[in-house]
Order: sequence, then C-alpha cells, then structure tokens
Amino acid sequence: MSSDPRTRYAGPDEQEPQNQEHPGHSGAMDPEPDYGEASYRGTGKLTDKRALITGGDSGIGRAVALAFAREGADVMISHLESEETDARETCRLVRDSGRKAASLAGDIQDEQHCRQLVDHCVEEFGGLDILVNNAAYQMSQDSIADITTEQFDRVLKTNVYAMFWLSKAALPHLTPGSSIINTTSIQAYEPSPNLLDYATSKAAILNFTKGLAQELGPKGIRVNAVAPGPIWTPLIPATMPAEKVGEFGADTPLGRAGQPAELAPVYVFLASDDSTYITGERIGATGGRPLP
Repeated sequence: MSSDPRTRYAGPDEQEPQNQEHPGHSGAMDPEPDYGEASYRGTGKLTDKRALITGGDSGIGRAVALAFAREGADVMISHLESEETDARETCRLVRDSGRKAASLAGDIQDEQHCRQLVDHCVEEFGGLDILVNNAAYQMSQDSIADITTEQFDRVLKTNVYAMFWLSKAALPHLTPGSSIINTTSIQAYEPSPNLLDYATSKAAILNFTKGLAQELGPKGIRVNAVAPGPIWTPLIPATMPAEKVGEFGADTPLGRAGQPAELAPVYVFLASDDSTYITGERIGATGGRPLP
C-alpha cells in the first residue's frame, strides 16, 4: 500500500523550535533526518561507478551517498573539518553497503582544495564518473543591510565558485556516460527576502547547469540539477531562527518539510542510464510548491 505523502514523515507540529551552531549535526536534530538507512533498496543502477559528493557528511549529501552506494557506486565525500563525526558515519553507511568510501576534510571556498578533492577521488577509485555539487552555505538575515561582504563572499564561493572549480577539475576525468548533478533550490524561483544572497547563488547554479549542459552534451556528458524545497537537514537549525525552524515546511501543499531520503532517488535517476536523454534540466522536489 502506498504511503500518504502528507503523513509519511513528521510535520511541523512535531518539530520543536531549535538552534545549533553552524554547520549543525544530524544527531542533535529533533526529529533526526531520515537518510534512507532502513528504506532504500538498490537495484544496481550505478554498478562500479565512482562518485564525488560535496557536503556528503549529512543532509541531502548523506542520503545521496547512501543511495549511490546501495546502487553499486564507490563514494567519496567532502566535508568541513568540524563535520568529521558526521562524515565518518556517512562513510560507514557506504562501506556497510559493500562499497568503497573515502572522505577529505577542508573548505571548498579554496580553489586548490577543490582540485585536491578531484585528485583524491581519482587516486582512491581510479577515476570519476559522477560529480554531485551539493555543499552549500546560507545564513538568514532580516535585511540586505545585515548581509556583510564576508557573508556574501562565503555564500558565493561555497555555492557557486566551488561548483565551477570542481566541474572544471573533474572534466578531464569524465567520459561519455558521466554526469554532473548540481543542487539548486526553489529559492532560485521564489527568493525569500531573508535568504537574498543564498537565493542569488541558487539562481546562478541553475543557469550554470543549463549552460554547461550545452557544452558537454556533444561529449556525452550530462549536466542536470535538483531543486529542493524545504528539506529537513542540519542546515536548517544551524542557519535559521528557532521559531522558523519549528514551522519549517508548513507552507507546502503537503504540509511538511521533505526528508533527505526523499531526494536521493532523484539524484540516482539523474546519475543513471534511466535518464540518458535528459540534460540541462532541473527536477523539483518541493512538497507541491510549483516551479515554473
């Protein structure tokens, strides 16, 4: 029997107002996110593929890493040094799925680190087939007057520059059948005033995806994006006021925030041969909030 999408996971009435220091940790969330540990079943869609996922320690990145591993891929993740505990858990989930796992701590605001990530993945696995540009930074502010140049730089370098650097570094290793998957957002279409810089970066990601797909299509390399709506990840209590965390996701037609486990199959689809005629596109997962 199919699950009722409105009640499959906890709604806002079960989300207590809560805060964490950035970047946030899964174990401190109430309720904890679902990464698909008990539900995702692979069918070999990514057998022997080699994937690099930024921000793979928690949130959407961890769910994608788990799903990729259960589909037969070896997975390397990037993470901040402060996220080491969560990163070890993601690697454990990948290894428990019978695949190789690797990780490298550092800040993707640094171009050299982005190149090192790609080099490390190739050294560990012998190549690279799937790049998932997923890591992001946001911080809610009441007004543009409150957004410092330091914050604006951090948002753009983490969300946009790193995607550019990583894609550029990965390209020499990608072959026909490879994929780049970027995480954009509903914010690219419906920018929230309190996330002005973040929304700007997500619109840039969408445009970058469409442009790069035109270049790489003739090489047999596909480039697509996923546009999540409100998803229950550590980024939320770490970057938003506690009262907004308590009502997070209530404004969707389904009445709740999405879970990372509900996003992972979209990334699997875009990385697999099920989507070989799809490139330069975005798939929304917004709980019913319409995208143009």
